[in-house]
Amino acid sequence: LQILVTILNKNDNPPVFPQPNITRQIPEDTQVDTVIVAREEVTATDADLDTIYYELTTTVQNTDGYFAIRGVNNPEIYLQRALDYDKFSSTTLLLYARDRPVTSPEPANMATATITITIKQSDTRAPWFLPCTQLYNDTSVCMSSPYSGRVNISEMSTDPLLLEPGPIYAVDPDYTINDRIVYRIVGGNTNKVFSVDADTGNLTMKKIVTSPDSFLLQVMATQVSNVRKYSVATVEIKVITKSNFPPYFEKGVYNGTVFVGLPQRSFVYQAGDPSTPLVITAMDQDFPDV
Repeated sequence: LQILVTILNKNDNPPVFPQPNITRQIPEDTQVDTVIVAREEVTATDADLDTIYYELTTTVQNTDGYFAIRGVNNPEIYLQRALDYDKFSSTTLLLYARDRPVTSPEPANMATATITITIKQSDTRAPWFLPCTQLYNDTSVCMSSPYSGRVNISEMSTDPLLLEPGPIYAVDPDYTINDRIVYRIVGGNTNKVFSVDADTGNLTMKKIVTSPDSFLLQVMATQVSNVRKYSVATVEIKVITKSNFPPYFEKGVYNGTVFVGLPQRSFVYQAGDPSTPLVITAMDQDFPDV
């Protein structure tokens, strides 16, 4: 008697990853579609010789959509969306391997690989002049206002000029790099009246000014290690006549009269002379003809 025995393959082995834990460090400016983890590093094997189905998820909030796999049967992990270090600097991915499709009613065996990704900040932004205001809570853009100051005509100042809203100062917004900033005047410095300290940004005078014309300087802030990363700020310097005397009022006390029931913005009249509006006048000895 000949007996033929057929052995059926029971699905009793789970998929196995070659490395259950993988770590990667990638620069912030990595190009979209770059391979982060190669296919062979995350391809699971199954002793039952089943087809493996893959799924990738993230455990860190607000990091969905940045990384993906090529397909349900291709676990190669690539960058799907441009990175921003200010939004997140690391994330953890979970790669699932199943020996049945997710939608299959049959029981499936599963394995999990953990991929930890750390993002290294790249030198992507030019210097910011301070103070500045971020637009719409976007940390990648910060707008600064022009600087302004004054000098006296025919007078040489030896101290750094006082500017509004503050001294000339710029920083590298890629703060983990924090490159050193150097300054120089690149425009508007007629007759080379002014100079700027390359390291501190302090603006000083080299010559006296003999005309009342204002100056509109352009000051460049450049990163030492990358001269292509630079910003330019405008500095308006007004030339004024020196003021030696404070203004004063013609009278120490002014008396006026106002009538009940008048609408807003009605005149206040001089006390004792209800037909003449009350006028408060100040004088300044520096400007006797004004």
